Amino acid sequence: MQLFPRLRLVPDGTQIQFMKGRYAGLILSAVLSLLSVVLYFAPGLNYGIDFKGGIVIEARAPGPVEFSTLRPALSALNLGQVGLQQFGSPQDVLIRLERQRADVAERCRAKRPPANEQERQARQRAVTEEEAQQCAVEEVRASLEAYRSGTQVRRVEAVGGSVSRELFVNGMMALGFSLLAMLAYIWFRFEWQFGVGAVITLLLDVTKVVGFYVLTGFQFNLTAIAAILTIMGYSINDKVVVYDRMRENLRKYKTMSLRELIDLSINETLSRTIGTSMATFLATIPLALFGGEALEEFAITMLFGIVLATSSSIFIAAPILLFLGEDKLRRGPPAEDAQAADAAPIP
Repeated sequence: MQLFPRLRLVPDGTQIQFMKGRYAGLILSAVLSLLSVVLYFAPGLNYGIDFKGGIVIEARAPGPVEFSTLRPALSALNLGQVGLQQFGSPQDVLIRLERQRADVAERCRAKRPPANEQERQARQRAVTEEEAQQCAVEEVRASLEAYRSGTQVRRVEAVGGSVSRELFVNGMMALGFSLLAMLAYIWFRFEWQFGVGAVITLLLDVTKVVGFYVLTGFQFNLTAIAAILTIMGYSINDKVVVYDRMRENLRKYKTMSLRELIDLSINETLSRTIGTSMATFLATIPLALFGGEALEEFAITMLFGIVLATSSSIFIAAPILLFLGEDKLRRGPPAEDAQAADAAPIP
């Protein structure tokens, strides 16, 4: 005897007719994806150091670094977005700066008068990009010393534009190859209609995630690529579960219309879908709240992706499969004909 009844998120025998809203779901998804594409071009993504180039400074303080004090001190330098990340011991901090403009070097020149005629003539030349980055590093070094005496800058690394473009291209290729791999897997395991429906849905999901990055202003870097790949993997896993039930029901109910069969399959897997999504969502919330700057944006994007992937499995992937045609997914005689054939005596 159970002391506590088992909690069911979805009652048994649920008969929600999801396919009645198939047009609304597809139209809404297409509009959101189109708006995301427009946002990608204007105002565009907030590219991080990985894709835009910038400066990475590794520093060690005499004692534990207090980010609440250090972040305002570095932000006051007006060097653009400043990212702080703890690594190793509590004394070590990783500082990320975006690529600096020429006005930073001009500001450094104004603070420091020329020591001799040769330096004065050198300052009359145009500011180089390298000089702007060096001035930014000098200002950060001085700010760290003012923050806590004895703080050492252990490493300075500049990410150039060519390296950034290469990282961006490699990240986009990773997304493309993952889509092709998922298409091949779904096509091999099910039918081509399932594979096409899954990939189209994933493309719509990815565009919405890109729009989410534009609206939130989160930095689009290698961590963002990892978040998108994780969302794609979670999304395809959820669709495989629903598709697998559809495939079973296609063999079981040979005379049922595809629209009714899809509704039945979604209702039968609805409890599992919502339960898994809720468990993953609840497990990700602590990362968003207490993960710090290193994990906050990744976790928030994952929360958005979990909701997106769950809803797209029902309202996007299933309607696309329905529109691909019922006749192409129907094979073999009706169930009654098959039973009669099995019962007939062998001549």
